[in-house]
Amino acid sequence: MPVNKVFDTFDAAVADVVDGSMIHVGGFGTAAEYPSYLIAALARSGVSGLTLTGNHSGFSEDQLKMMKDANLGIIKYPDDYVSPGLLVQRGQVAKGIYAFPVLNRGLEVPFETLLNEGKVELELIGQGSLAERIRAARAGIAAFYTPVGVGTVVAEGKEVRDFDGRPHVLEHALKADVSIIRAHKADRYGNLVYKGTARTFNATMAGAAHLTIAEVDEVVELGELDPECIVTAAPYVQRVVVRPATMSTSWETPC
Repeated sequence: MPVNKVFDTFDAAVADVVDGSMIHVGGFGTAAEYPSYLIAALARSGVSGLTLTGNHSGFSEDQLKMMKDANLGIIKYPDDYVSPGLLVQRGQVAKGIYAFPVLNRGLEVPFETLLNEGKVELELIGQGSLAERIRAARAGIAAFYTPVGVGTVVAEGKEVRDFDGRPHVLEHALKADVSIIRAHKADRYGNLVYKGTARTFNATMAGAAHLTIAEVDEVVELGELDPECIVTAAPYVQRVVVRPATMSTSWETPC
């Protein structure tokens, strides 16, 4: 049979994600970068005890509404924008491995609330080290040494060795059970191209898990993607789901 990795619905694409899974969540922090429909599908599935990795822990539904209203059209937030904070807010997350778990501007995000209540666990790591741990998992590299984090809480309990007279921390690859990512276009093989800043953690996380699911704006025919523009090759992607042309106004709406 011809290879076709395209799933009909987001709910079907995440249906076999189990409790206790580690999930890489692509995106950097804005609506155009998060795999919002996959996040919403996980919320509907009710899967729990998750460990999420990513740049930021995300916002609550009320906070997103406030942000949309406060921007007065300066930044356009689509109606279907949800962030990983939805899963945190619903109590589906047990641990976060984040570069920015909280904010420093007086807005208490759901993860910070639950962290202060002792209901979630946090592993804090610098943004570059997090990206490299994920990239190493995709590349099959077990661990690496980095000078970043020496003498801080990040280095606690980790091996430290000197290279060229400078201490380095041993960081291990971070391979997840599932990566959910956002791309712009795909073909049915799973080759991906990205748009703008969506290429950040999304491209890094592709292939850094046993299962990678890509949320895309469009699936094109084989051969339509310029090989020079393909960032993520098909072998790193197992499932592709197309975002609906008409945006849903509620994460609770199955799709």
